[in-house]
Amino acid sequence: MTTAGERAAWLRAELDRLARAYYTGPAPEVPDADYDALVRELSQLEEAHPDLVSEQSPTRRVGAAPDAAFSPVAHLEPMLSLDNAFSDEELRAWADRLTRAGANALDLAYVVEPKIDGLALALTYEEGRLARAGTRGDGRVGEDVTANVRTVASVPAALTAATGRLEVRGEVYLAKEDFAAMNERQLRAGERTFANPRNAAAGSLRQKDPAVTAGRPLSFLAYQIVGAGPAGVSRSQHEVLAALRDWGFTVAASAQRVEGLDAMLRAVAWFEEHRHDLPYDVDGVVIKVDDFSVHERVGATSRAPRWAIARKFPPEERTTRLRAIEVSIGRTGRATPYAVLEPVSVAGSTVSMATLHNADQVRLKDVRPGDLVIVRKAGDVIPEVVAAVSEPGRPRSAPWEFPTSCPVCGSALERREEERDHYCTNPSCPARQLQQMSHFASRSAMDIEGLGEQRVGQLLGLAVVADVADLFALTVDDLAPLEGFGEVSAAALVRAIDAARHRPLHRLLVALGIRHVGPVAARILAQRFGTWDRLVAAPLDELEELSGIGPVVAASVRQFVEDPENRQLLERLVRAGVETREGEAGATEAVLAGRSVVVTGAVPGYTREEAEAAIVERGGTAAGAVSRRTYCVVVGDAPGAAKLRRAQELGIPVIPAAQFSELLDTGTWTPLLEGSEA
Repeated sequence: MTTAGERAAWLRAELDRLARAYYTGPAPEVPDADYDALVRELSQLEEAHPDLVSEQSPTRRVGAAPDAAFSPVAHLEPMLSLDNAFSDEELRAWADRLTRAGANALDLAYVVEPKIDGLALALTYEEGRLARAGTRGDGRVGEDVTANVRTVASVPAALTAATGRLEVRGEVYLAKEDFAAMNERQLRAGERTFANPRNAAAGSLRQKDPAVTAGRPLSFLAYQIVGAGPAGVSRSQHEVLAALRDWGFTVAASAQRVEGLDAMLRAVAWFEEHRHDLPYDVDGVVIKVDDFSVHERVGATSRAPRWAIARKFPPEERTTRLRAIEVSIGRTGRATPYAVLEPVSVAGSTVSMATLHNADQVRLKDVRPGDLVIVRKAGDVIPEVVAAVSEPGRPRSAPWEFPTSCPVCGSALERREEERDHYCTNPSCPARQLQQMSHFASRSAMDIEGLGEQRVGQLLGLAVVADVADLFALTVDDLAPLEGFGEVSAAALVRAIDAARHRPLHRLLVALGIRHVGPVAARILAQRFGTWDRLVAAPLDELEELSGIGPVVAASVRQFVEDPENRQLLERLVRAGVETREGEAGATEAVLAGRSVVVTGAVPGYTREEAEAAIVERGGTAAGAVSRRTYCVVVGDAPGAAKLRRAQELGIPVIPAAQFSELLDTGTWTPLLEGSEA
């Protein structure tokens, strides 16, 4: 039976993966509702088991790490996420929390704004001129997309009467009409259409070539100002929207300022009723307390403001006929059942397949080929089959049985103990090889441009390569004769493969597909051990002790590095010149790798952002709260009493600000003698 700790570790790994797909990948992998449910489950586990709390948990984090393909850009202030509500009862509970925090929610004024399903963006203006544009990233550092944003017509290049440095935040999106027209052009050109506006907008903005972005009809809707601004802007949210409109930004014309809780609930109901009348796709509304003095009074958590909340609308559902249930094989060999459907339009896109997750889900939902089924597409992501619709008098087919052999290679499918999934037992299964090599070449891994799944399938099918190590032996002469290649494209792919030899260790760890090891865990491991050889030599208990790793990830790493076939693969990669070191990060040594450090109070010589940045530069985590995983608490002037009390309760070392420099230099500190001045 799975323990709470194992379940929490799985949830964190899965949420990390899904967050990467949502924020930095070409498309999300599950509906928002599914993601929210996993976050809730993890939150409940952490609340019930405080010893499982991790500062690197998705419940305490915003967004995902920026993609290395883009230059980093730091935000003036953290771009926080929003807590979610799914019913009026949960909105009332949020209002009760506001009242307990000292703000009478019954009498407050609120601004209710449509929650556009797009990509969050921060625009930095200096002396009125657009200087930088960044995606949300991890909330503190995003991806620099300035060149692309300059092609978006609704983003002003200059702001009248704006001085100093400020940040305008909002959402990049594709209006419904623009999206339909763009897909029509794709069809006429004989090219693939886009699945939905959100994914198309995100993919258009995150292009390496600004000319591609310029060819897409992107729009920008503004809703927040951070930093300096004209007099009066900082008093309330509705004044911010007015100032943004005066500056030339598009703001939500449907945004409503209402007074009182009941009026706010009526505004939410109006938006839900009229969601399809808006010119863009929305998945809910954002409710903000209008008065900024209340914002200061109630504050924020480490990931979300207490003065705002997102009210999610129910995901859309349609019925259609289930034609068949098939099974696909992933890179780990996991066999996933999916539904083949009569095409149906759900949430603005045509759906012909939907996930069924695993054998248990098929059995519990009792869906069978030929059934009329409910298909849900929440948040315009992956659709799922919810249930069968009763059709009295219509005969049903026999219950679907999970196959015993792989549909691709014919090998046995086995269900591992304590797991819900079946796996193909053949490591050389063509489907697994295809997915493994595609993952190895993906942007988040070795980033081999031009080596997508279709090209990988071609190389494997023609036996040009057998595994990822073979990629590094490819020459132009090997590729040029193949269909779809010429000397120019072959040379480009060989150059891209050659460039991949020099990726740092953490990218290689991601590329290898070690179970449970995503970019976050990979970076922790790479910063801590520095080289593949040191990682291989690390005992299990040392891996388990790393903050952000834990027993499940540690066991998975040990299992991978001890496998003889994996060792042989690494030896071949090394012989091919693939880098197995993390490399130097400037002159800064990662002395705090994998360690969580909390700073409370003012540290002389550092702003709060500078102190946190110094910790992160050395491989650590600058946490906002004290937990059992905290390495130490740095105490400056006017520290937080609650953090000091929590550190004392947990026995966490507390060091004075005077020793912060020593901590940064060595990763440790010299304990002060008893009776000496702290």
